[in-house]
Parts: sequence; C-alpha cells; structure tokens
Amino acid sequence: MTNDMIEKFIETRKSKKVNIFFKQRSTVKGIFIHNNDYEELKNKNFWRIVSEAKIEEWSRTKDASLARIFNGAEFTKLSEAI
Repeated sequence: MTNDMIEKFIETRKSKKVNIFFKQRSTVKGIFIHNNDYEELKNKNFWRIVSEAKIEEWSRTKDASLARIFNGAEFTKLSEAI
C-alpha cells in the first residue's frame, strides 16, 4: 500500500485498533502512533505500530520502544479491529 492510502485510513481512526494484513506474514492488530519522527517515516512509507498486547503499557508510558516499525509496502489491507 502507498503511504497516502495508509495515512488516509488512519487519519479517521486515530488511537483505534486496526488489523494490518501483510503479503508474507501473519496479521498484526495494533495502533499506529505519532512520534517525533512520524513525518519522516511516513514519507518513506514506514509506520510505528504498537501491537495489541502492548497497547495498555504504551498508553501509560508512551514509550516508543514498545512499537515496531513496519514497511507500508508490505501491507495488503487495513481494517478496523473489533
């Protein structure tokens, strides 16, 4: 997916869990976070995502090390998680 497609999807779902489907790996459920390098990463189609298992801890600490960086070119589909 392109960075424009991803950004358009997450703009309306700030801090909501999403399902991220990949070409060659299992689906990840988590939230996209905006850090100080958000614009730089976005321009390169990279995204910081906190997985569902770490969202509660991230909400308390805002520790960016809990997030992983994913390449948006590997995304096949995004959907809102229930």
